[in-house]
This record gives sequence, structure tokens and C-alpha cells, in this order.
Amino acid sequence: MTSPVFNILKLLDEAGIKYLISRYRAETIDIHATLVGERIEISVFEDDHVEISRFFGDENVLNGDILSDIIAGYVGETEQ
Repeated sequence: MTSPVFNILKLLDEAGIKYLISRYRAETIDIHATLVGERIEISVFEDDHVEISRFFGDENVLNGDILSDIIAGYVGETEQ
């Protein structure tokens, strides 16, 4: 039996989709794939179940000044 992690990586490799593998929680391996206008987060848990989140965007290029606004909005949300 092949691990879900390797099955997912094989699918991404065969499709030519670039990805990063990360570890944010002790019980998961996280795979982040980026497509044009879309980002996919795939979490594979210790018990082999998989959770997938998709995020869509319009690929607009923003100027550097927007970063301060994004961070300020994030900090404001976490302080509430």
C-alpha cells in the first residue's frame, strides 16, 4: 500500500505542478501547490486522511505599499 503523500506527489509530478512540502503541525505533512490564479493546500494526517483547501485569486500585481495594510489587517484580526 502506498502512502497518500506519495500518491499526491506522483499526481502533481505527472501534471507538472510545482509544490512545496512543509510541516506546521506534528500530525500532518502539508503540500502547497501553485497554479495560475489558484493555490492549493493539501494536509495529509497521521491517520492518512487528507484535507484540501483551494484559494483563488486574480493574479493582480500590487505595489509594495500594500504589504503594510495586509499586515495591519492581520494584526487587527488577531487582536480581537
